[in-house]
Amino acid sequence: MKFEDIRAAEARLLVTTYERNPICFVRGEGVLLFDEKGAAYLDMLSGIGVNALGHGHPAIQEALDKQSRKLLHVSNLFFHEGQAELALRLTEMTGLDRAFFCNSGTEAWEAALKLARAYATLRRSEGHRLGTKILALEHGFHGRTMGSVSTTHKQKYREPFEPLVPGVEFVRFNDIADLEEKFSNEVCAICLETVQGEGGIYPVSKEFFAAARKLTSETGALLIADEIQCGLGRTGEWCAYRHYGILPDVTTLAKPLGGGIPIGAMLCNEEAARAFTPGMHGTTFGGGPLACAVAIAVIDTMRRDNLLQHIQETGKYFVQQLQSLAQRHTCIVDVRGMGLMLGMELSDAELAKQATTQMMERRILINRTNETVLRFLPPYIIEKKHIEQTIHTLDEILTNLTTVAASPAAAHGARG
Repeated sequence: MKFEDIRAAEARLLVTTYERNPICFVRGEGVLLFDEKGAAYLDMLSGIGVNALGHGHPAIQEALDKQSRKLLHVSNLFFHEGQAELALRLTEMTGLDRAFFCNSGTEAWEAALKLARAYATLRRSEGHRLGTKILALEHGFHGRTMGSVSTTHKQKYREPFEPLVPGVEFVRFNDIADLEEKFSNEVCAICLETVQGEGGIYPVSKEFFAAARKLTSETGALLIADEIQCGLGRTGEWCAYRHYGILPDVTTLAKPLGGGIPIGAMLCNEEAARAFTPGMHGTTFGGGPLACAVAIAVIDTMRRDNLLQHIQETGKYFVQQLQSLAQRHTCIVDVRGMGLMLGMELSDAELAKQATTQMMERRILINRTNETVLRFLPPYIIEKKHIEQTIHTLDEILTNLTTVAASPAAAHGARG
């Protein structure tokens, strides 16, 4: 089917939940994607943080081939060899005790929220005072299902679906005083992204994270860390919270876990896990043989190729190059992030939009988050030459955009 036919068919047949860019990709290789005409694009977004090993990685291909020949689905009414093996790897890297597998990040977050409410009920039955209130952070994003969107702050995600899940209150980001004021025995969980992704690539402060840990430990409430975008190596550690030396009670993983195959996971400690018993929660497809086999291959490849160190080194170089770019362009407000989860904030939303579009036209894929932030989530296998190509192209684009904006003709047009 030709690209024009695909666009026409989608316009006629699909629910319009996305504004697609006018490109149709047909294959990928390493850090490159190829459109239907054979043009190559440097993928600095990796499917919004999903394609951790890039495209067409041999380890993933082998895992898919071997497992597809053996067993695709058996349901969670029976055992298969993949879940325990994957859970062992994930509990080791997270420092938590038990895993629940699902199909996506928002499902993992739903499981975490349900666990928090169930744990509060269990604690009350044991004579403890613990309410059902949930504290989440302003600018946080946790997904699009009803529970997830109820803990997501931005109004444009929430308003169309109100009334939402009750009992959620938002705390100002990194504001310890506001957290302490809103926290009480009525709170069953504090929810946070270790590094906010959709909110603009903002790491939570160590002081705020520590305060949240202290408060929840005092009452028995759960501290839940959303690592769907920032976890599984993205920041140079298996979990971003490892940078802080703070262990949550619950964490959620997804995006890079399956290297492109849908899988999510909710990890929790032994104490919190008591709240779930058979029949309270479940999933038809979660933790299936194919997804587990691929996730195991992703993790084992990362270990074998020492990708955490590679992420740390290339991430540091990327930050240095972005900061150097910031010294040359006054339109760059800030550079922030960890590892290969980086954001560069521009002074104007329209400028950021044009820069993102022109990067795509120059065949480098990034995206814009929180209106003004250029987001970089490249595959973990990226090399310095790809970073240099990105910086050089972005330098040219920003130079051109700001020169045009500052020209007398543009100024005259702006005055009308």
